[in-house]
Amino acid sequence: MKGKRARRSAGILLYRDGPEGPEVFLVHPGGPFWARRDAGSWSIPKGEHGEGEDPLQAAQRELFEETGATASGPFIALQPIKQAGGKIVTAWAARGDLDPKQLRSNTFSLEWPPKSGARRDFPEVDRGAWFSVAEAAARLLPAQRPLLQELTRTLGTDREHSKTE
Repeated sequence: MKGKRARRSAGILLYRDGPEGPEVFLVHPGGPFWARRDAGSWSIPKGEHGEGEDPLQAAQRELFEETGATASGPFIALQPIKQAGGKIVTAWAARGDLDPKQLRSNTFSLEWPPKSGARRDFPEVDRGAWFSVAEAAARLLPAQRPLLQELTRTLGTDREHSKTE
């Protein structure tokens, strides 16, 4: 729409060295709409930020809110992407490690079941996991897949077969 500012999100793509090359940490959205979806529904930990808010600080906040983890950098700026709904996602890659079993997510409230008048709280993220780049590409939202491609180019890896430095 003319004159309307695009919604903006910021996130962090955590990566680590795996036995076959880089692995990335993705999260699965919580709530009833995503409960039975897997392939093509995972995301990097991210969330919306306000106008004038520093996107990197917002990305760090969202990582903590969705996982309970922190990242200290160095941060590698990735090219912003545009998701299907028009949201612009600014992301950074950062080396890190976290145990998915320790994931702690904030919650949101939703009327569920619909038109029941009852509100329930759901985790914003119901699980997280480490994936090879190839597996992450299959699970990640299609619009976010260029982030993986840029990460592997930046790290100088050939797909998921080379070791990172």
